[in-house]
Amino acid sequence: MNLLYHFGLRLFKFLLMVASPFNTKAKLWLAGRKGIFKNIRAALKENEKRIWIHAASLGEFEQGRPVIEALKKGNAKLKIVLTFFSPSGYEIQKNYEFADYVFYLPIDTAGNAKKFINLIKPDFAVFIKYEFWFNYLNTLKKQNIPTYLISSIFRKDQVFFRSYGNWYRKMLKTFNWFFVQNEESKNLLQNLGYKNITVSGDTRFDRVYQIATNAKTFPLIKKFVQNQFTIVLGSSWKADEEILFDFINSDANKIKYIIAPHEIHETNIQRLAGMLKKKIVRYSKLDGNNAENADILIIDNIGILSSVYQYGHVAYIGGGFGSGIHNILEAATFGLPTLFGPNYKKFQEAIDLIDLGGAFEVNGKANATEILHKMYLDTKYYQSASNICKKYIETKRGACETITNYLLKEVTNELT
Repeated sequence: MNLLYHFGLRLFKFLLMVASPFNTKAKLWLAGRKGIFKNIRAALKENEKRIWIHAASLGEFEQGRPVIEALKKGNAKLKIVLTFFSPSGYEIQKNYEFADYVFYLPIDTAGNAKKFINLIKPDFAVFIKYEFWFNYLNTLKKQNIPTYLISSIFRKDQVFFRSYGNWYRKMLKTFNWFFVQNEESKNLLQNLGYKNITVSGDTRFDRVYQIATNAKTFPLIKKFVQNQFTIVLGSSWKADEEILFDFINSDANKIKYIIAPHEIHETNIQRLAGMLKKKIVRYSKLDGNNAENADILIIDNIGILSSVYQYGHVAYIGGGFGSGIHNILEAATFGLPTLFGPNYKKFQEAIDLIDLGGAFEVNGKANATEILHKMYLDTKYYQSASNICKKYIETKRGACETITNYLLKEVTNELT
């Protein structure tokens, strides 16, 4: 398995090199790691107490973000080294104010892992949700550096719990403590003999509540909405848009639409504009003159969707006709009932909100139209679903406090 693992890493890097002339993410992934150890060595200062926190991408970072900020506030002496595997995390958060250092994670070879950890010398390490890098975890274990997995979730179909998963199970032994999202995850780990587990919940609830509490306002978007019923399409893909656009084009009600596609390159924005028959304005072109007259606002930049939901009434979240739905909690925290395609079974919050009546599965144009019309026409029905979403977020908060209190008490006391 070691040979297969390392062969897979080298094959992955080779494929990125082949793709890099044609793929921006591949190009960034490679460029960001060029001279990485020299850059790390030049950036680090002497005599610091450091925490290493690793996130695969932007979504995992958002889960870890409230923990990072609470740790910094709880102990100002701690220096945060934040690493990303994916450009979608690093490129957006490379200047994140609560991290003292932000780097790409060098590819997981035995040599890189030892070199990286010897350079940053972390007092402890935190991995967020799904990240299992064999060489990094084993190097941390060999050097007796406490290592924690936070906001993690385990399912019985994962390789750890398969008869052939012994090599993968070895990685679980490297963690000092697991902070898991639910009882199922705890039970699965306990069946493997682990007792070092806390059911803390999902830190995303703390994060989205934080977003809602401190949401940035957008006066021009408010002017566009004009207090009219507004449907937000968040992180939409082509399959999602094909479900909704007939409804949008044919709808005669006074409804505003905000569309934030997952891909914002010019070709895709032009494709969207060609499919829509109502008056469109791009966010990049929005001004005091065109805001009120448009029916559809297309968000053609990144980083604002989580706050834009505050101007909506209902959200359709993309990805459910592909590999899986995007973040529905960012909409739910503002009280927006959410709709999404059928591929949501890996997301506990989607299952919960469907059971409670705050979210709805869409399997085609007909039932999407039916749900949206009912939301618009039946005020009591809409308000009930909205209240369910808000209450769900409020009752699920607290994971960040549980994790941070543990880390500050068990680890950082010796740093004071």
